[in-house]
Amino acid sequence: MEDVRRWSLVTAVAPVAWGSTYVVTHHVLPPDQPLTGAALRALPAGLLLLAVARRLPRGAWWWRSAVLGTLDVGLFFVLVYESAQLLPSAVASTVMAASPVALTLLAWALLGQHPAPAHLVGGVVGVVGVGLLLLGGAAGVDPVGVVCAVAAMVSSSVGFVLARRWSDGTAGAPGLVATTSWQLLAGGAGLAVAAWATDDGWPPVDVPTVLGFGYVTVVATALAFLCWFAGLAHLPTGTVGLVGLLNPLTGVALGCLAFGEVLGVRQWAGVALVLAGIGLGQHQRSVRARPWSTRSCTPARSAGRAG
Repeated sequence: MEDVRRWSLVTAVAPVAWGSTYVVTHHVLPPDQPLTGAALRALPAGLLLLAVARRLPRGAWWWRSAVLGTLDVGLFFVLVYESAQLLPSAVASTVMAASPVALTLLAWALLGQHPAPAHLVGGVVGVVGVGLLLLGGAAGVDPVGVVCAVAAMVSSSVGFVLARRWSDGTAGAPGLVATTSWQLLAGGAGLAVAAWATDDGWPPVDVPTVLGFGYVTVVATALAFLCWFAGLAHLPTGTVGLVGLLNPLTGVALGCLAFGEVLGVRQWAGVALVLAGIGLGQHQRSVRARPWSTRSCTPARSAGRAG
């Protein structure tokens, strides 16, 4: 139980950072350059982690990195960028909170992880909370923005589960920092090509923009992705998904504290349900992720077990 709590705290860095990204993107970054903005977020983060890992892909990891980079970075960043510009910060971040259900079902289909009752109940409770948050602020909801946010949630959920499947149980698998850097570089390269081909433009070079991109690159991308994949390596996928509910709570909190977005009684009830959903995931013991080594991200094997 202590391990679950410790790795849940590590994993929580990611959704908290991603929740703050909606606010930074909506209020600081340029609104009409989604491809360039996403490329400037992914490529520097990937290069930073590659400098730490100092390892290039080998064999199947070339095409795997391309697939994961497209799902987790390329499509995800563009869709998140668009949804953050079209929706209020609180609404944009809450749509993604349906990811616990998506992750749980995908882990069942692709990884054979049967859903634990606590994860299913927690996911449903969290989604109900999200519904209350959305209904409370429906006046400012752009349907195109909602579609972008839902598509981002589906794309990233598929990518996260595939990343777990391709690394889980693979002897000699590359380290966490290396695989994360490859995904960011592959997705960022595709975004850069798309930005050039569509003449997406270049953001203004001023202090707020530079600081904004610096934050989303280092904290909300490099650090956040490492923490998220570390959580997937050490926790059941359903637990990781429930921790991800901190994403909307962060967006709501920052929207209220920094920019005066107001919540009513219904939205506060939604916040309480989201927190309850996260709490349910921390008390599930029957389904545990197999332990992975920090260095290689491969399941640790006991001396008495073969292969």
